[in-house]
Amino acid sequence: MILSVLWILLLASLVLWLAYQRASLAKATLVLGVLLVYYSWFGAGPLWWKAALWALYLPHVLLNIRPLRRFLISNRFLKIYKRMLPPMSRTEREALEAGTVWWDGELFTGGPDWNKLLSAKAPRLTAEEQAFIDGPCEELCRMIDDWDITHRRADLPPEVFEFIKKKGFWAMIIPRKYGGLEFSAYAHSSVVVKIASRSSTVASTVVVPNSLGPAELLLHYGTEEQKNHLLPRLARGEEVPCFALTGPRVGSDASSLPDTGVVCKGMYQGREVTGIRLNFAKRYITLAPIATLIGLAFRLYDPDRLMGGEQTDYGITVALVPRNTPGVTVGRRHFPLNGPFQNGPVHGKDVFVPLDTIVGGPKMAGQGWRMLVEQLSVGRCISLPSIATGGAKGGVYSTGAYARIRRQFNMPIGRFEGVEAVIARMAARTYIMDAARSVTTGAIDGGERPSVPAGILKYHATEMGRMVANDAMDVQGGKGVMLGPKNYLGRGYQMVPVMITVEGANILTRSLIIFGQGAVRCHPWVLKEMNAAQDPDRERAFREFDRALFHHVGFTISNAVRSFFTAMTLSRIVRAPVSGPTKRYYEHINRFSASFAFAADVAMLSLGGYLKKKESLSARLGDVLSSMYLASMVLKHYENQGRPEADLPLVEYACRSLLYQAQEQLHSFLRNFPVRWLAVLMRAIIFPRGLTYSAPSDRLNPKIAELVMNPGEARERLCHYVYRTLEPKNHLGLVEQAMRLAIAAEPIEKRIRVEGVKTGLVKALDLPGQIREAQAAGIINEAEAAQLREYDRRVMDIIDVDDFDPRELVAGSTYEIQLDGGSMQVA
Repeated sequence: MILSVLWILLLASLVLWLAYQRASLAKATLVLGVLLVYYSWFGAGPLWWKAALWALYLPHVLLNIRPLRRFLISNRFLKIYKRMLPPMSRTEREALEAGTVWWDGELFTGGPDWNKLLSAKAPRLTAEEQAFIDGPCEELCRMIDDWDITHRRADLPPEVFEFIKKKGFWAMIIPRKYGGLEFSAYAHSSVVVKIASRSSTVASTVVVPNSLGPAELLLHYGTEEQKNHLLPRLARGEEVPCFALTGPRVGSDASSLPDTGVVCKGMYQGREVTGIRLNFAKRYITLAPIATLIGLAFRLYDPDRLMGGEQTDYGITVALVPRNTPGVTVGRRHFPLNGPFQNGPVHGKDVFVPLDTIVGGPKMAGQGWRMLVEQLSVGRCISLPSIATGGAKGGVYSTGAYARIRRQFNMPIGRFEGVEAVIARMAARTYIMDAARSVTTGAIDGGERPSVPAGILKYHATEMGRMVANDAMDVQGGKGVMLGPKNYLGRGYQMVPVMITVEGANILTRSLIIFGQGAVRCHPWVLKEMNAAQDPDRERAFREFDRALFHHVGFTISNAVRSFFTAMTLSRIVRAPVSGPTKRYYEHINRFSASFAFAADVAMLSLGGYLKKKESLSARLGDVLSSMYLASMVLKHYENQGRPEADLPLVEYACRSLLYQAQEQLHSFLRNFPVRWLAVLMRAIIFPRGLTYSAPSDRLNPKIAELVMNPGEARERLCHYVYRTLEPKNHLGLVEQAMRLAIAAEPIEKRIRVEGVKTGLVKALDLPGQIREAQAAGIINEAEAAQLREYDRRVMDIIDVDDFDPRELVAGSTYEIQLDGGSMQVA
């Protein structure tokens, strides 16, 4: 009896080991068969027991006979699967097929191949790119007066616009042969980060021509004639581009665009040609008020078949329409939350343009949505994540310094536990954002077009940017609230909702796109099953579906086994690709990858098309995927930077907070899963020991706060590319200078408190009075007194806020102020 039990345990262990190792069905059947034959001949136990084991084994043998398997299982299930499959529009299919699958695909496997990520080349600037950041980019930041831009002008000064055009800021993605800079994605992103640390308005103005728009579309789809004519003009700034997709009725829902183009005959430049008569209404179009070239998305119809085909409805098409075309009307400017970057509506009434205005010519008619989603995957990884990261870096850089120079109860406010906690999470979130931005743009430079990570970065970078902005305002208080020339936080804080809203509203990005696109695009078998189900070749469809289905079943079983055992062992059976202090984070990502893949498969199998409507469940699974992706980016970024030991508190806080979120979102997913018995089963497999992963410890807070509140390499790495040049109008440079003066002055201040205030020799309550009395008492010398006065002056310059004559606050007003010997008009 004991031997029989041991044999059963051996067989069960072997089955689990084969599942964990993802052995093929044929291999698993062979290994189990050999062991069962051996047991039948030499093992102890009654005959009926051995017969029972063979009876259990026989179905595995039959499953290896593909014609039989297809007849009994696959062909029948395919019919059910087709009914479960949610309807998919052409635009949805094109969105799913856009871009490439990169690290996001590995996280769907349940056992990511870390060599794929860690062997990727670390992003680096070329000498030319570094010179641009140190030269023209630095000069542009020096020219920016954000208060003048956002309050007095509500626009960029003409000289700033001219500098942007002249120096190629709008030509970073255009190849050199057309007169552009041809920068890498990483360089492009780094330029935006630096500008955003100075002004979100200027950064928004710079990103648009380098993101989804005429230049990007021409590069990938334009005819040679279009490229040769337009790209040099765009590179020189002779043409100012914008891209018009969003409309007042359906937003950016391209599948429901009401804007139309009808192919017809018409007069163009004095001759009759075949062209398109356009009618459209667009809004929220950045650069539209000053644009000379409008990229336009519309639905193309050819009722008279003038294009020579049988189609009458071609679908979404993109054309480049000159602003001066009759019928085009550019409306008045929008004013997005005091961010005066050029933005406004565009309308067209019976606008006639020739067919060759279609990007790529007439042969690309109807290909507009594919163009947009393919290129958006790159732009969404760069534009808004870079602006958010630049703003966050500026917020951390100023908040760390401010928390050091601002004192309450005779100590810097950054030394209070509550403030330390806020600074720590600000710094960790900024590290996550910078890691994701840096590593993902490096992947783009390596040839990837990561569509799912684009959604992850857009959503999480802007949301974390919002959190960092909120925390910066909390720590700096009135300094951030009181607008004026001395305020370096307020305008960036106001612009946060703009980033949340554009390029896909964050709510929809989280609830529909990240997991909804990832589940199909990144899963190793789902897209293959869907393609087989829609294959018109019946025999091939049955064959391919059978193959995908049984691989998928084995994949799900394997992930269930992996999830259970990695959870039971707290991930210690997982082999990490590195050793040292970050090893455990790799192991935990592997564990959550298996749990996530298993939960996703169960949800898709049990809910089918209904899962598409359960947006909250989809959002939570998207959060799990995002948390694993961002934690992976943190680990890769740490490796790219040479594993600096000083950054370990940031890495630990970042990874722990992300993996804790993954755990909590899986927990929340299971709590709300509608099929309750499946929820109980999944919980037993995913959390057999309960919720075991903890959030970052409070012990990390003072360590990270000290990194941020003191000059050093860790602070400089975290805030790399921040515009910090010391000059009268750069508040980040000034607050950094004040922080260094505060650190140098601390020993002198301490001497005054100990030898003066506590002994009664110094009775003054304010620092200037204490300096006078301490010098008079011989506690400090003249040089030390001068050092403290300079420090106090610099600190008070930072802490001071602006005040205004009431007439100054009336938009567009002028008033007279009295001066010695006369008066002057002030606008």
